Amino acid sequence: MSKTMKILVMVATTLTLGYISGLVTQSSVNTWYPTLNKPFFTPPNAVFPIAWSTLYVFMGIAAGLVWARIEVQTELVKKGLKFFAVQLALNMLWSYLFFGLKNPLVALIEVVLLWLMIYETWHVFKRVDRIAGWLFVPYLAWVTYASVLNASIWWLNR
Repeated sequence: MSKTMKILVMVATTLTLGYISGLVTQSSVNTWYPTLNKPFFTPPNAVFPIAWSTLYVFMGIAAGLVWARIEVQTELVKKGLKFFAVQLALNMLWSYLFFGLKNPLVALIEVVLLWLMIYETWHVFKRVDRIAGWLFVPYLAWVTYASVLNASIWWLNR
C-alpha cells in the first residue's frame, strides 16, 4: 500500500471514530451540557466540531506517515501505532464518560490517562517521522486545554 493510501486510511479511520464519538455527545450537548456552570474560558459550542475535525485529520496524517515507515523502523512503528490505537480508544471513552454518563469527575480522571497516552504517542511518532510528531502537538495542546476545562467544569458543578 502506498504512503498516500496509508494516510487516507488513517484519516478516514480517525474521522469515522470521531464521528461516532460525536454521536455519543449529541443529545447531551443540547440538553445536559447547557445546564452546567462553565468557566469564562469555555469556547462556544461551534468551536468544538471544527477543532476536533482538524485534530482528527492531523492525527490520521501523522499515523499514516508513521505507518508508511513500517519497513524501515518496524518495531518503533508498531509501538507507535499501538500507542495511537490506545489513545484513540481513550479519546472515544472520554466522550462517553463526560457526555454519555454525564460524569465530569470520572472523565477528568480518564483525560489524564488520555493525555499521558497522547504524550507517549507523540514521543514515539516524532522519532519515526518529524512531521508526524509536529502534527501531534496541536492535539496535545488541545487536550491540555480540554483537561483544564474538564477540571473546571467538575469543580464548578460538584
